[in-house]
Amino acid sequence: MRHLLPFRYVDAIAKAGSIRKAAETLAITPSALNRRLLSLEEELGVEIFERLPGGVVLNVAGEILLEHIRNQISDMERVKSRIADLSGVRRGAVTIACTEEMIGPFLSDEVQRYRTEHPGVTFNIEQHVRGNAELALIDHSTDIALVFEATNSVDLQVMHTSTLPVVVLMSEDHPLARKRTLRLYECLEFPLLLPSAGSGIRHLLEASAMRLGLKLTAAVQSNHQEFLWQQMRAEYHLSFRMPTNSPDGNNLQGVVASPLSTRDVPGGKLIAGQLRGRVLPVASARFMDQIISALAAKFE
Repeated sequence: MRHLLPFRYVDAIAKAGSIRKAAETLAITPSALNRRLLSLEEELGVEIFERLPGGVVLNVAGEILLEHIRNQISDMERVKSRIADLSGVRRGAVTIACTEEMIGPFLSDEVQRYRTEHPGVTFNIEQHVRGNAELALIDHSTDIALVFEATNSVDLQVMHTSTLPVVVLMSEDHPLARKRTLRLYECLEFPLLLPSAGSGIRHLLEASAMRLGLKLTAAVQSNHQEFLWQQMRAEYHLSFRMPTNSPDGNNLQGVVASPLSTRDVPGGKLIAGQLRGRVLPVASARFMDQIISALAAKFE
């Protein structure tokens, strides 16, 4: 909508922290963008950015305006989605911020299922470190947050919570491969492949090891799941995943998956949520309903 263009310009400048960088994102010249900004400030009768040598930063008036801008943009997307529904054409864009535990087969299958029914809907899925997925809700850069072991819950409206066990992955010839449930102390006898510090799984493992008086040492640690997956096949390494991003059935290909005993490592909380008080666009609201149903059916 053309009447929202000045608002989108301000939003882009605020995110970039620079008129020049925002102009590159918007594909217009910095001078043209600056003129638009000056025109808006003149209309408001107040400056909304503080000009600094290295860029710009919102002042108090700008922060008030930006909150209004993001609400307006969000509301317009919701209206457009509802109008599309009236015409019988299901369209829209679903944006999801999630922690690494949700990047895997479960979410992929749910997105594919939704798009099979509604091919006009697009998805934008961004992986965030623990704590940042919730922040993406606040600036309206995402509609839905799928967070494992949430840390920022003040503005997060929890729509569903599932408790998931930590799963240990190992090669099928591993000495522990025939055990249905594993104790943490058994795992510590072998080289461990751990996600980076700050991840939800690492948080659970470290807290449990401390409580049990055990020492958790990583042979290899990484924030890249596929790298750890490749390393797992060597030297009887053990890798840790959640059921949401663990392969199953015929996809295991020589890999065994066994849950950690909840006596040692309690299940972690996976939350599906949105910004508190926000009404989601139709496409996002319906995908939220679908993901909640799927989580409830599979993990409860």
